Amino acid sequence: MNKVYPDAASALADIVRDGQTIAVGGFGLCGIPEALIAALRDSGVQNLTAISNNAGVDDAGLGQLLQTRQIKKMIASYVGENKEFERQYLAGELELEFTPQGTLAEKLRAGGAGIPAFFTKTGVGTVVAEGKDVREFDGEQYVMERSLVADVSIVKAYMADKAGNLVYRRTARNFNPNVAMAGKITVVEVEKLVEIGEIDPDHVHTPGIFIHRIVLNAHPQKRIEQRTLRTS
Repeated sequence: MNKVYPDAASALADIVRDGQTIAVGGFGLCGIPEALIAALRDSGVQNLTAISNNAGVDDAGLGQLLQTRQIKKMIASYVGENKEFERQYLAGELELEFTPQGTLAEKLRAGGAGIPAFFTKTGVGTVVAEGKDVREFDGEQYVMERSLVADVSIVKAYMADKAGNLVYRRTARNFNPNVAMAGKITVVEVEKLVEIGEIDPDHVHTPGIFIHRIVLNAHPQKRIEQRTLRTS
């Protein structure tokens, strides 16, 4: 099975459709699948539900899909860096399902592991728990959270072999492993592609069984979200 595609557009062409749920790896602008997000934008698909820790910034990351109004709903943890996100939400133009960050990570991991729901203390007694099943275990209250499974997941890794075994690099690892697990179809964008057997099995972060398609983007832009310099 050949998992390697010549570019991001061809990797998404026959799998993305209007109304899908798309999970996207990354944290801010760190570890985002830049080429795949651009290809998703250019595909013109509409009414997407996007699962991501956040929506990037106004002109980068998922912020590009907000500008083109391709996202109808965000399932996210943090939205503080995106003015268009804020504007659309406050104007009632965008649905938002706020999810605590750790809970969001576990929703994706559980979805990839075939666990339909789990209980957590996070959110008990807050709006997060409204309308959800709350139970007591060992004298403590826990809220039940449903797991997340996406129609398509797009992720970023540093390196892959041609079987789809992935290695992430430092903080770019963030949400990518969980998002990769949670996709019915998962497409990965990598900076380096090697032959099968060249990655030490002990160094594999995401096994190739979760990965369906691979795109090489050897020179990503890697924008810095907030640059802070020390005064001399």
